This record gives sequence, C-alpha cells and structure tokens, in this order.
Amino acid sequence: MIKSGRIGEDGMFTKILYAGAFVWLLLSFLKDREKTKTALKKAWKSFENILPSVLAVLLLIGFVLTVLDPDLISKAIGSDSGLFGLLLAAVIGCITLIPGFIAFPLAASLLRAGAGYTQIAVFVSTLMMVGVATLPLEMQYFGKRAALKRNALSLGAAVITSLMVGVIMK
Repeated sequence: MIKSGRIGEDGMFTKILYAGAFVWLLLSFLKDREKTKTALKKAWKSFENILPSVLAVLLLIGFVLTVLDPDLISKAIGSDSGLFGLLLAAVIGCITLIPGFIAFPLAASLLRAGAGYTQIAVFVSTLMMVGVATLPLEMQYFGKRAALKRNALSLGAAVITSLMVGVIMK
C-alpha cells in the first residue's frame, strides 16, 4: 500500500476505498431500499450536472500539458525557478477559477511534468483561497475593505505555507 513514500501507488488503497464504499452502499440498501435508490438517483443527477465541466477542464489540462513540454514547465515553475516561479504560480492561481476536484489532479500532472513542490503548493493554495475573478462579487457582499483584507491575508498565508512545503519536501 505504501511504496516510495506515496500512498496507493500500486492501486491497493483505491481498491480498499471502493470496496468500503460498496460495503456501505450494500448496508444502506439492506436497511432502506427506497432511500438508497433515491440517493443513487440524486448522485447520478449530480454526476450528469458536473460531467460537462469536468470533461471541459480535463480537455483543457490535456491541451495545456501537450502544448507545454516538461522542460518549459520545469523552467517556469520548477524547483529551480526561484522567486519568479513562485510569483508566476501565485499569479496564475489567483486569477484562475478552477474547482478543487480539478485543481489537485492538475497539480499532480504538473508535478510529474517537472513543477516544484513550493510552486505547486502556492498555485493550489492561491487557487483555493484567493479570488481575483470573484473579488467584485465578494466586495458587493462583504464590502471592499473586508474582501481585500481577506484576499491579502489568504495570499500571505498561501506564500508562507508553500515555502514551508518547499522546506519540508526538499
């Protein structure tokens, strides 16, 4: 299950999770068939609703990783890219609007393509916590001062956290 310091590299962890989910589904079905059927129908509807977005983002990720070769990724946001790579990853994370379930597989793909841990940590952190695209809406609901303060503190926390990740992962 743990190989080279990574969980589930051989797929066993994933198999255990699927087996556990199946057991819980079976227990739910045995306890109340109608509720389980209703839950499965709702889950399928949710899956149908997010599928177009997921496919679009996966196509975008595939396209980006095809166009950007590993050498370019390594130079731009690799572990040796320094402050420039950190700032580039932070800016891209701040202005990009991608859901978490897409961001993490993208981050893994970028790591495999040569990106550095510090740069990926700041990219994902800013992606989740800083919202340039959503800032006008946030200002409307929370006020300009609170929205700017929250985003600035989130950016600071993302940079500090990513630097700590960089130190730990070296």
